[in-house]
Amino acid sequence: MNVQNLYSSYELELLETQDYEAKPHRNTFFEMVFVLDGTGLQIINEHQLPYAPDKLFLIFPQDTHSFNIDAFSRFFFIRFSNDYIKTQNNQNIRELEYIFNSHNHLPGCILKTVTDKPFIRATVEALIREKENNSPQKEQIIQQLINTIISYAARNLTLQEKEVFEGKISGIMPVINYLHQHIFEPEKLKVNCVAGVFNLSPKYMGEYFKKHTGESLQQYIMLYKLKLIESRLLLTDMRISEIAEEFGFTDQSHFNRIFKSYKGTTPSSYRKKAITG
Repeated sequence: MNVQNLYSSYELELLETQDYEAKPHRNTFFEMVFVLDGTGLQIINEHQLPYAPDKLFLIFPQDTHSFNIDAFSRFFFIRFSNDYIKTQNNQNIRELEYIFNSHNHLPGCILKTVTDKPFIRATVEALIREKENNSPQKEQIIQQLINTIISYAARNLTLQEKEVFEGKISGIMPVINYLHQHIFEPEKLKVNCVAGVFNLSPKYMGEYFKKHTGESLQQYIMLYKLKLIESRLLLTDMRISEIAEEFGFTDQSHFNRIFKSYKGTTPSSYRKKAITG
């Protein structure tokens, strides 16, 4: 399996092709693919996904993907690394985490709002123009445009989850999506509150969740928090005390103790090892 690397914090590429043959490969970075023109198949983790103009796909670092092109196609790729994420403010980091850590992420176009598609297209076309010229504040404008697309992607995933809440998708996912959306709001994560949202008794809520996930509600919440905390440690320069406060731990000592009980090492050691390899 061919592995592709990224040697800058972000990269933009416009690809225009009739017979492009993309062999299955895996990236070490995040990637968004917007289709400007053309038809064919994009293959992500062996799922064959028809593509057409104005579709936006998300590619995770662990995904494998390739293309089968039916008609002349124009793709615009937005690739970004951990270093790019580190330059973002806290809100943008949360949006990126929301996109790339959603457990219900499914292959396919993520743009669910028809009116968003022409806006994303216009933003991509603006990126193409900025990429090709040398106007003042070029880098600043490019990053603002990339972050705008990230924000719209996050919003569309939220709308996708709204469909889940309305019963268009069944199973445990409505509860999981609720937990993800309110992971920074401790009061809304209490079993009484979660049960109330879904019109269940607290006792049945706990039993239902464990039956469908194999984990207790509180264990799942903690494991998801830890996954986001790992992102903070690896992708940001936030102090350990700041991370502890953001995730609702009573103090840094409590945070260190909980993290070590799950990961076998302290947060600072975890970060140091990741940096030094």
